[in-house]
Amino acid sequence: MAAKGTSPAVELTVGERIVRVSNPDRVYFPAHGWTKLDLARYYLAVGDGIVRALRDRPCMLHRFPEGLAGEKVHQKRIPHGAPPWLQTVRLSFPRWGRTADELRVTELGSVIWAVQMSTVEFHPWNVRAADVDRPDEWRIDLDPMPQCDFRRVRAVTDVVHEVLDELGMTGFPKTSGGNGLHVYVRIVPEWGFADVRRAALAFAREIERRMPSDVTTTWWRKDRPDDVVFVDYNQNARDHTIASAYSVRGVPDGTVSTPIRWEEVPDVQPRELTLATVPARYAALGDLHAGIDDTAYRLDTLLDWAERDERAGAQAPPEPEDDEG
Repeated sequence: MAAKGTSPAVELTVGERIVRVSNPDRVYFPAHGWTKLDLARYYLAVGDGIVRALRDRPCMLHRFPEGLAGEKVHQKRIPHGAPPWLQTVRLSFPRWGRTADELRVTELGSVIWAVQMSTVEFHPWNVRAADVDRPDEWRIDLDPMPQCDFRRVRAVTDVVHEVLDELGMTGFPKTSGGNGLHVYVRIVPEWGFADVRRAALAFAREIERRMPSDVTTTWWRKDRPDDVVFVDYNQNARDHTIASAYSVRGVPDGTVSTPIRWEEVPDVQPRELTLATVPARYAALGDLHAGIDDTAYRLDTLLDWAERDERAGAQAPPEPEDDEG
C-alpha cells in the first residue's frame, strides 16, 4: 500500500481561492515517488490548458484515495461538504431514472479541489452545462487492439487528418495517455448523442474503407482482429467519457493525455509525456488546443454519409447503455 502522508496540510493559492491540500506527501505514483502535492503542482503548471479542456463540462472524477496502490473510485456525485464556490451540473440517466450532480469546472481552483479529493484523472462529458443533451465536441478515439503496433496508430491518424481536411474541419490531436491517440473536433450543439454517434460511426467507416487492413469498426471486441485500430465511435454516446487533454492517467508512469501538433504524430512517444515532463513542454509551447473553441463545425455531411451507408445495408450497432447514475 502507498505510504501514508505524515506532513502537515499545505495551502495553495489558486487565483482567488485558497485550497487546502491534506497529506501532501502521500505517494500516489510509487514507481517514481510522486506525491499528492506533485500532482497538484502539475495541474497548476498546466492550469489554463486543463481548465479549457474541462470548462463548463460535467466531469466524472477518477479518484485514488490511497494512491495508485489502492482502490480506484469512479466519482460522479460531488460529496457533501464541498466548498460553496464549487459549481456543479445536474445530469439525468434515463435508463435508471436517476440524476447526478457532477463537477463543473469553471476555474482552476475547482481542479485543485478535486486533486485534494484524491482525483488523478478527469473525465468530462462532451457537452456543456448550458445544454447537457447536445454535444459540442466530437471525439475520434483511435484505440489499438492488444497486438497493434503504435506505428499503425500513427498511420491511421494521418488518414483521419486527411479526411478531416476533405471535410473542411480542423481536428485537435492528443495522446490518450495510454496506447492510442485522440482527435477532438468542435461541433455545433444542434444534435443529440444518438446523431453525433451516428456521424462518428460514418466517419469511422470511411477510415475503415480507406484502410481495411488497419482499421475496424466491429462492435464486439471478440470479433475484432488483434492487430488493428478500433475507431471507437462509442465515445460519443451518452455518459461515455475519456480522459481530457492534460489529464494525468492513473498508471504507474503517470503519463498525460497530451495535446500534440499534427506534425508530431510520426514521432511522438506517448510514454515520454508524463506528470514530470509535460509542464516544461507546456511552458515552451503553450496550450496546443488553445484554438479549439474558435470554430464549430456542422455534421450534415457525416449524417449524409450515415444515410448512404444505411441505404447500402450497413447495420446499426446496438446502442450502448448509460451507466447507472
